[in-house]
Amino acid sequence: MLNHPTLDQMQALGLTGMVAAWRDMTAQDHAGDLTREEWLGLMLDREIAVRADKRLVNRLKIARLRFADACIENIDFAAHRGLDRRNIFSLAQGAWLKAHENVIITGQTGTGKTWLGCAFGQQAARLDHSVLYLRMPRLFEDLALARLDGRFPRLVDKLARVDLLILDDWGTHGLTDQQRLDLLEIFEERYRRKSTLITAQLPVAAWHDMIGEPTIADAILDRIIHNAHRITLEGDSMRRQKSPQNLTENQNSEIS
Repeated sequence: MLNHPTLDQMQALGLTGMVAAWRDMTAQDHAGDLTREEWLGLMLDREIAVRADKRLVNRLKIARLRFADACIENIDFAAHRGLDRRNIFSLAQGAWLKAHENVIITGQTGTGKTWLGCAFGQQAARLDHSVLYLRMPRLFEDLALARLDGRFPRLVDKLARVDLLILDDWGTHGLTDQQRLDLLEIFEERYRRKSTLITAQLPVAAWHDMIGEPTIADAILDRIIHNAHRITLEGDSMRRQKSPQNLTENQNSEIS
């Protein structure tokens, strides 16, 4: 049986899970039936679980997912969008992340691209991968400001190190010469080292023209497409399928 000074020491060491487990077990009638090894095992299990939960909370906070509640188990397969359930759950296992492959999600506005991308982001965080979500306009703003105040190398290093980089709204506008070079540098640093998930209204076949300069377009797409899993969402906007009276209760629905 642990005394209070020992509990205080465990608390000071940050072993909050073990302390909570001890308090829970002492409140149970059968606590005296447990051996010392069983007590220690249960306390360690709780500590491991608490630390895993804290890591997940921190990873999701850093990820800044647009839809923080999006998750694989809440994907709407009933909607007619051409989603392959087997393929989605296969990707959810995370082998593509370990292999440093990419995912490309395309489809018309409102078909659920962003929501699905965020669901894969949360799944990656659950699998203990670092995640960062960025809309393309915000990415280019951050890169331009970083170039002005001297943070550019650090920002590129940050983007290169994250296990899963989610780039939303790809291809909504043409690129400047500097933006092309910035993207090439980012994808060069990430190629076969980390994974990238891209969502776009623009079909992949039109990306070369969108990037603009043929040589750089070839280099960028070569680092994105050839090791990418593709998901093409079909059908009409899910936003139009939601009736106005359901807006409040469905505010976290999969509609982006």
